[in-house]
Amino acid sequence: MAKIINTSGKRKTAIARATIKAGKGVIRVNSVPLEQYGTETTRMKIAEPLLLVPGASSGIDVTIDVSGGGVMGQAEAVRTALARAILEWTNDPAIKDVYLAYDRTLLVNDSRQKETKKPHGRGARKKFQKSYR
Repeated sequence: MAKIINTSGKRKTAIARATIKAGKGVIRVNSVPLEQYGTETTRMKIAEPLLLVPGASSGIDVTIDVSGGGVMGQAEAVRTALARAILEWTNDPAIKDVYLAYDRTLLVNDSRQKETKKPHGRGARKKFQKSYR
């Protein structure tokens, strides 16, 4: 039976789900190859786990579905899912050390969320002005 691994990554309201299996080294995000996905900045952000461990993506196919949030939130969710998938596939503690030394959010979801809007104001903290005269 073929080895298949499922991982996920979150950032703000974006959720990325990665499926990894043996293959030719193709990485697809929402059915689009990584080389053609998004802007140059988002591609660089997503490719960080691949650049930190050269040759990690050879021999594996990664399919990532991402939804919710904005452009960079999705990119960071994808990079977390990808890093977790590579780590689980290789099962190498040295890779985990490299990822954690570079950036902890490669393996740990960023838990920060938008603060909710409160009454008597336009946002989370801003209040409507008072005028007594």
